[in-house]
Amino acid sequence: MEKINKDIGKFVSWTKLKIRIHFSERKFYPREKQIWWVNLGHNVGTEVNGKNKHFERPVLVLKRYHNDACLVLPLSSKLKVGNYYMNYKDEKEKDSVINFSQVRSISIKRFIRMISKMDDANFENARVLLKSLL
Repeated sequence: MEKINKDIGKFVSWTKLKIRIHFSERKFYPREKQIWWVNLGHNVGTEVNGKNKHFERPVLVLKRYHNDACLVLPLSSKLKVGNYYMNYKDEKEKDSVINFSQVRSISIKRFIRMISKMDDANFENARVLLKSLL
């Protein structure tokens, strides 16, 4: 019961933040290969969640559809093994992981700040792997 109450609290907090994000005037213009912090939210079941009180997670921008939405892949620093993960070293030589099972389209309003840009070789590897999985 305690876990259920904790999860309900997270959903309520996320819903309040999501409403503020939806009505905000936030406008960023991310580009392919860029890595950004976004408000990803508290999601359902095994969907990847954001962390801390702002439900943030880094994502890789795969494609910007237009000025209002992007296709992104969530990132993590926890190494994982499997067909739906790609481990790589970022520009600071830190371990990073792309989670292909959580590819999604998100609004530009979810973007918070740019972190860095992925190098061409890793970005191309990510695109090829995603295409093979689809």
